[in-house]
Amino acid sequence: MNVLTIELTVEKMKCGGCAANVERAVKGQDAQAQVQIDLPTKKVTVQTALLPAQVADLITQAGYPASVAP
Repeated sequence: MNVLTIELTVEKMKCGGCAANVERAVKGQDAQAQVQIDLPTKKVTVQTALLPAQVADLITQAGYPASVAP
């Protein structure tokens, strides 16, 4: 199982509650994922076995539109 480091931009993430929801969305699919959130820059870094598009979709489905950072 390959672990990827994925950087995403999550525009609507504004508070600690939002950050917790984003983390919960990812960990619901990959309990072993490591999620780091930087609220001021709206950046999320995830270490996971999931594909980047999967992670972005999980966060978007939780109500926080996400895109993989360039």
